[in-house]
Amino acid sequence: MRIDLHTHSTASDGTDTPAELVLGAAAAGLDVVALTDHDTVGGYEEAKRALRGVSSGLTLVTGAELSCRLMVPPSDGGSGTSGTSEDGAAGVSLHMLAYLFDPVEPELARERELVRDDRVPRARAMVDKLRELGVPITWEQVARIAGDGAVGRPHVATALVELGVVESVSDAFTPQWLANGGRAYVEKHELDPFEAIRLVKAAGGVTVFAHPLALKRGLCVPESAIAELAAAGLDGIEVDHMDHDEPTRARLRGLAAELGLLTTGSSDYHGSRKTCRLGEYTTDPEIYGEIVRRATGASPVPGGAG
Repeated sequence: MRIDLHTHSTASDGTDTPAELVLGAAAAGLDVVALTDHDTVGGYEEAKRALRGVSSGLTLVTGAELSCRLMVPPSDGGSGTSGTSEDGAAGVSLHMLAYLFDPVEPELARERELVRDDRVPRARAMVDKLRELGVPITWEQVARIAGDGAVGRPHVATALVELGVVESVSDAFTPQWLANGGRAYVEKHELDPFEAIRLVKAAGGVTVFAHPLALKRGLCVPESAIAELAAAGLDGIEVDHMDHDEPTRARLRGLAAELGLLTTGSSDYHGSRKTCRLGEYTTDPEIYGEIVRRATGASPVPGGAG
């Protein structure tokens, strides 16, 4: 089985519609694909409709990638970064993959809405910062790129590519531009990760810490924090990811074994916005089966299902 548990559509910051993503997953020979748009379940119904016409045996896992922020004490390496508190603690952004939760559970739905509502003011503020830095970007340009999706940094980064400021979207995620703490970075409303775990569990879902050691994205949480999240009910960590090199993956596998965490692999597919391909990294079928076993909020949707 080929199982990809981390993808994005135009419901957030991908370039494929949910239907195109499902059809692309089938064409790529995947057996299971998870739709994990940022802080939204808005692509679910279109993806399910597209799945009905797929005869390849593809299964859809519903999910989301939740925006979180953890305050890290200076002793753990968090001082001197963007978002520091009066005692020097640093706010470290992280992403929590949530699978097979009840999408209408009110408490989790309310938190997702709060995060989404903050996306437009945040993106506008990043545009303002970039203009102050001499970049001829406009809000209208970013809004056009985002379309109906949940606007975010990748849309701003795409605008920088269009303007010739950077060569690729990934080149925009540097301290010079949009990386955490970068010159044009703006914080947004984010969930406390411990609260995110609680909310997802209460909605019957399963949580996996996305790309936990993607150092080129900015400051990462220390391993001690991952241990604390595991003690609070975190189910797993994403190990096989394009932003983890081989030594990092080995380090994470050892940490997962020590903490009793599941390990997943995923493409983090964003369509043409990133270079990764659907199914570039995959999850072991036994791990996938355990995720499904733990979930009580929703079930995977098989191809051809109504």
